[in-house]
Amino acid sequence: MGLFRVEVTLSTGTGELKPAGGVSGAMKESVDRAFSFLSANKSAYGVPREVDTSDFHVEVIDLLGNKVEAEIGVAFFVAAYSALRKAPPQPALLVLGVMSIQGNIKPVRSLTEPLQVAMDNGGKRALIPIENKRQFLEVNANVLEQVDPVFFRGMRQAAFKALGST
Repeated sequence: MGLFRVEVTLSTGTGELKPAGGVSGAMKESVDRAFSFLSANKSAYGVPREVDTSDFHVEVIDLLGNKVEAEIGVAFFVAAYSALRKAPPQPALLVLGVMSIQGNIKPVRSLTEPLQVAMDNGGKRALIPIENKRQFLEVNANVLEQVDPVFFRGMRQAAFKALGST
């Protein structure tokens, strides 16, 4: 189990993705996939000019230091959209889910471990794919008291809910 902070900063540029430290393997593939989705759908998200005139610098910090691979495409998308909108995501937010190349959301295998790790490390909210809703009943009651679930169906909902919009 890993816990990562995804940081995205923008600089004046030509719409390129510029990964920094900590982005490799499956993590890099998922970031590339999410960036391609954002680039292809920039008008639908109301950020075409911003995407075209900015370079995206992404760094992934391994908060637990255990060097596990993770698909963080949804988290990267949320962080990138947050940077484009100049609006921070909700504090202490855990972002779960795996995105396909077309932006479809795949559920995570288990909620128990990620939510426990989030709670143990100060997480207060979790953005969870709606397909995982049934698994939520398997989560320890103590975790349920500490971490508020925020369910989402697609990338648009994930981005807006992460920023506190509807």
